[in-house]
Amino acid sequence: MSFGGQVSAPILPEWIRGRKVRLGDLHDVKRRMRGGGLHTVCEEARCPNRGECFGRGTATFLINGRICTRNCSYCSIAHGRPRPLDPDEPRQLCDAVRAMDLKHVVITAVDRDDLPDGGASGFVACVESVRALADSPTIEVLTPDFRGDMTSVDRIIEAGPDVYNHNVETVPRLYRKVRRSGRYRWAMEVLARVAERAPDMLRKSGVMVGLGESRAELQDVLEDLSRAGCQLVTIGQYLQPTPNQVPVERFWHPEEFAELETAGRDLGLEVFAGPFVRSSYRAEEAFLKILQPS
Repeated sequence: MSFGGQVSAPILPEWIRGRKVRLGDLHDVKRRMRGGGLHTVCEEARCPNRGECFGRGTATFLINGRICTRNCSYCSIAHGRPRPLDPDEPRQLCDAVRAMDLKHVVITAVDRDDLPDGGASGFVACVESVRALADSPTIEVLTPDFRGDMTSVDRIIEAGPDVYNHNVETVPRLYRKVRRSGRYRWAMEVLARVAERAPDMLRKSGVMVGLGESRAELQDVLEDLSRAGCQLVTIGQYLQPTPNQVPVERFWHPEEFAELETAGRDLGLEVFAGPFVRSSYRAEEAFLKILQPS
């Protein structure tokens, strides 16, 4: 199989092949989510950790619909012309949070470049609704770049999430290949804005490897994240979700992920790196580790 003239990905190494998905846990949480009309990025993006996370009763909620206005070549979320925002979505989200008895909720969204605020109002409504719950969980948002519109970023900051996450995703050289509608500069500007406007709010970002980046390029990204005021970085192996997405260029060895963790920590970053690490994987544990360092 090829993509854009490239050859298929190499054979899965043994540290990737051993991953199992627990179907019983998947079906249970999917039933609860879809009963309320909600979706998770875990399912839409075919995350390899969804069985484990669902088995622990956790999930990352996908708001602002399920159709993205962008078509990033690494992502399997549907793209096209989305529907108007659902005004009932915040209530549905709160119902799911209560039903799952969540202590830490992650809220993310498709890109909504069709909307004047890029979908920021959806984040604000959901954050405020969850915050109003009795025994409200800690709240993490994973936002788009809003095409560099800092007004949208400011609105979400004012809503008061505990963690503001925006993924840089890859190195600058590969943006045209895998994130055509995004800009590396916008990603750094979002994180720097949060650091400037809300210094007590945890800033977080995520990076994929295996798309053709070099070790030196990743070092540059870590340095840029540190300068932007990011505090927590997740680094994981890109895995081609379907044949329609760009193939894996290479699989990074677990020892290389350990080296990336060390490199990030030398810059003052808290880094979680590994083949199956994803931006929202065990998000509550990462949040608590920052709050309560050993």
